[in-house]
Amino acid sequence: MPRTPAITAAYHEVFTANFERITRWNPSAESRPTPENTRRNLAEAGRAWVDGTRLPLAIGVKAESGWRLVGAVGLEINGIAGTGEAGYWLDASAEGRGLATRAMSALLDEAFGPIGLHRVELRIAPTNEPSRKMARRLGFTEEGVLREALAFPDRRQDELVYGLLAEEWRTLRD
Repeated sequence: MPRTPAITAAYHEVFTANFERITRWNPSAESRPTPENTRRNLAEAGRAWVDGTRLPLAIGVKAESGWRLVGAVGLEINGIAGTGEAGYWLDASAEGRGLATRAMSALLDEAFGPIGLHRVELRIAPTNEPSRKMARRLGFTEEGVLREALAFPDRRQDELVYGLLAEEWRTLRD
């Protein structure tokens, strides 16, 4: 499902509950998300989706009363270059069940299919071994290190760049 203001309450609840875990790998400009900032970010994501510059999706699992939000996956799209940068996060309770891999696979199918991108990147903190393993499972190649590219409040940290080309994804899917 797309990330829009319609899911603000559920998104804010899950994102806030996982904020410390998420910002361990990805620095945030916010010290703590507020409902207003969450709504504004989701509205921006919805506009970017309509503009074709982002594919912002929520990850849900079946629950007793329908669906339960457990994370997000997204793609920043550079239509001129035919490239995108993907990212994701999951609720702690949803880790280890293959949800991120399945969500990223669906995202890559869209990126290299209907959207028509040539290349997708992942940028991962070197210490984030679960994400590095997922990147390798999906066929991404570690291409290099961006030295001290991540700016945390108390330090700078390197960031690894992984790349996947459309032809590589198609070969893996066949």
